[in-house]
Amino acid sequence: MNNKSTANRTKQTTFARDLGLFDATMIGVGAMIGAGIFVLTGIAAGVAGPASLLSFALNGAVTVLTAFAYAELASAIPRAGGGYSFVRMAFPGATGFVAGWMLWFAYTVACSLYALGFAGYFWEFLIKYFPAFSDIVFGIISHQNAILLVTALIVFMFISLNYKGAGVTGKAENILTVSKIIILGIFIFFGLTFIFSEPQQISRGLFPFFPKGAGGVLIAMGLTFIAFEGYDLIATVAEEIKEPERNIPRATFIALAIAIVFYLLILFVSLTAVSVDGIVGWEFLGKYKETAIVRAAEQFMPFFGVALIVFGGLLSTSSALNATVMAASRVAFSMARDLWLPKRVSRIHPQRRTPHIAIVLTGAILLVMALTLPIEAVGSAASLIFLLTFAMVNLSVIALRRKYPEIPRRYKVPLYPAIPILGFLLNIFLAVYQFEFQPVAWYVTIGWIATGLFLYYSVFEKKAAVLEPQVLLNSRINGLAEEEPSVVLAVNNPDTVEALFNFAYPIAKDRGLRLVAVSIVVVPHQMPVHEGMRFVHHKEVLLEKTLHLAKQKKIKLDSEVIIAHRVSDGILAAIEKYRASALVMGWKGFTNTRDKIFGEIADRIVRLAPCDLVMFTSRGNGAFRKCLLPTAGGPNVQLAASVINAVARENNISITAGYVLSDGVDPEKEQSAREVLNTTLQHIDPTVKKQNLLIRSKSIAGGIAKATRDFDLVVIGAAKEPLFKKMLFGEIPEKVARYSPASVLLVKKYEGIVKTTVKKVMG
Repeated sequence: MNNKSTANRTKQTTFARDLGLFDATMIGVGAMIGAGIFVLTGIAAGVAGPASLLSFALNGAVTVLTAFAYAELASAIPRAGGGYSFVRMAFPGATGFVAGWMLWFAYTVACSLYALGFAGYFWEFLIKYFPAFSDIVFGIISHQNAILLVTALIVFMFISLNYKGAGVTGKAENILTVSKIIILGIFIFFGLTFIFSEPQQISRGLFPFFPKGAGGVLIAMGLTFIAFEGYDLIATVAEEIKEPERNIPRATFIALAIAIVFYLLILFVSLTAVSVDGIVGWEFLGKYKETAIVRAAEQFMPFFGVALIVFGGLLSTSSALNATVMAASRVAFSMARDLWLPKRVSRIHPQRRTPHIAIVLTGAILLVMALTLPIEAVGSAASLIFLLTFAMVNLSVIALRRKYPEIPRRYKVPLYPAIPILGFLLNIFLAVYQFEFQPVAWYVTIGWIATGLFLYYSVFEKKAAVLEPQVLLNSRINGLAEEEPSVVLAVNNPDTVEALFNFAYPIAKDRGLRLVAVSIVVVPHQMPVHEGMRFVHHKEVLLEKTLHLAKQKKIKLDSEVIIAHRVSDGILAAIEKYRASALVMGWKGFTNTRDKIFGEIADRIVRLAPCDLVMFTSRGNGAFRKCLLPTAGGPNVQLAASVINAVARENNISITAGYVLSDGVDPEKEQSAREVLNTTLQHIDPTVKKQNLLIRSKSIAGGIAKATRDFDLVVIGAAKEPLFKKMLFGEIPEKVARYSPASVLLVKKYEGIVKTTVKKVMG
C-alpha cells in the first residue's frame, strides 16, 4: 500500500472517548427528566385524570421496547448519529437520509423548546422573588423580548460548552442532572410524607381512575411521549463513550429506570398530595397545566418549596438543552460524514476533538427556530418524528441482523423478533393516533420530509454516490496497465491458492490476457473502510504465494490487496478496475441459508459480475486426471468446454461429456441426448483424450454426483432455473458440489451488461 497515504489517514482526527458509564447515564437522564416533567404533568392529568399514571406507565413500556433495539445497535455499531446511523445502514438511500433529516429537526426543535422553557422559568423566578428588577427590564424591552433575550443567551452558553469538548459537556451534564434529581427527590419526599400523614388522600386523588374514559389515556400518551425521548441520546454520542459494547446498554436501561420511576412518583404525589377544598387533585393539575407542579408544591412543601421547584425547572431545562445540543450536532456530523450534508460539517476540531462546525450550525438553526417559529406547532411535530424514527430503529434491528450477521453483538434484543416488531407496531399506532388530536404535527412533518427529499435527490444523492468510500483500492498499478483486459484470480484460502492458480493461468494464457491476483481484507460494517489498512499484511502472504507459483511457471502476475466492507464488493471493484474478461475464485460448494443459492458472497458475484465466472470447490488431493463435463447444451457448456480445454492441455486431463437420462426413456430422447454429447465434444480440443457417457438417474443432480465417484473433477455450467425453484429446492450445481466426492468447477458465461454499484476510493 502507499505509505504516504497510510500515514495521512492514521493522523485523521477522531472523537475522544471521554464519557464513562456514569456520564452516559446522566446524558440520558438529563435529556429525559427535562422540562417535560414540569410542563406535561398538569396537561396529562387534565386530559386523563388519575389514569394519566397509566399513560406514563404505558409510554414507559413502549419506550423500553425500543430501548432494547437501541441497546443492541448502539453497542454493536458505536457510531455518532444514533438512530440515524442504524437506519442508514439498514435502509441506505432516501430512507436513511430521511431518518437523519427528521432526527436533526426533532432534536433541534427540542433544543428550542428547552431554551424557551429555561427563559420562562428564569423570569418566573425573578418575578416572584425580584419583582422590581423584572419590572424595570420589562419596561425597557417588554416581557416577550426579555424571554427571547434570555433564550439567546442560554443557547450561546450551551453551544460554547459543547464546542469545548465532550468531557467538559459531560461534567456539566453530571452536575446539572444530579442537582435536579436531588431537587425532585425533595419534592417527592415532602409529598409522600404528607400523603402518609393523611392516607385518605390516596383514594380521594385516584378514584374514579378513568374520569375521562380510556380515550383520555391514549390522548395523554400521545401528548407525553416526548417526555420519554432522551435515552436515545446515549446512542447518538456512542463514538465518545468508553467501552461502548458494555456501557451503552447499561446506561440506556439505568437512565430509563431512573426516569420512569421519577415520572410515576412525581405524578402520583401531584395527584394525591394536593388538598384544595372543592377540587380533586387531577382537576387542580389540569387547571394550572404548565405550572401545575409549582402550584402543587405550594400545597405541601415549606416556604422555600416554590423557589426550589422553579430552580429545579431551570436545572432541568439546562441539562436537557445541554444533552440535546450534543445529540443534534452529532446527527448533523454523521450525515455530513456520509456526504448527506456539506462535507465541511463533518470536520472535527484537532485540539478539542468536537464536531465544532456541526455544533455551531445546529446552534444557529435552533436559535432561529426559538426566536421566530410557532414553537407549539413544530414541537408537536418533533414528538411525531421521534415516534416515526423509533419505529424505523425497531425495523433496523431486524434488517441488520439479516444483512450483517457477522457484526459482533455482545448485547442482543431478548425474544427476537417479537420485541422489535411489537415496538414498531406500538410506535406507529401512537403516531397515527396523534393525527386525531394534533393534525398540525403531521402537516409540519410531511412538509419537512418533502423538503429533505427534494434536497436529497437534487443535491446530496449524487455526491454521496460518487464520493462515499466502501472499497479501498491500491494505486500502485496505474496507467496503461489498467486499460488492458485481464483474468482476475481472487485468493482467500491458503489451502486452495495453488489449485485456483492452476485453473487461472491456463485460462489467461488461452485468452492471451494478463493475470491479476487479488485478496480482500474485510472490515466490519460499523468501522470506516480505512481501518482495514492495519491488516493488509495478512493478505500479502497469500499474494506472495501466488507470485511464487507464477515465477515457477515463468508468467507475469500483477497482485493487489483490496479493502472492503464485503468480500463481494472488493471482488466486483477488482473486476471493474482490471477490465476482467474472467474471474476465478474459490467457493465452499454449498450454503446453509435457504434464501441463498450459492452463499452470500458467491450469490452477489454470480448476479453482478460483468465477466465470465469460474468458481472452484476442492475435494480430494488436488490431482486432476479424469474430468466429467455434464452437458445439456447452452452457452455455459461452451464456456465450460473452453475452460477445461485450457486446463486439460496444461495438465494432461481426459474429458468425459455426460448427459443424465431417466430409465425407460424413448429411443428418440436417447438419440437427442447423444447428439448433444457429440456437439459438446466438438468443442473439446482434438489433442485432448475425450469420450461420452449416458448417466441413468431420476435426478439430474443426483445422477451427476453419483457418476463423479469415478472422476477427480466435474466441470458444470450454471443452470438456468427459475429463481423460486433455486431458493426452494437448490440449484443443480449447488447440489452437485454438496454431494459430489470430486472437486467441482462451476462456470457461468457473461451474457449481458450488469451495472454494479460498488463505491470506491483510491488509496
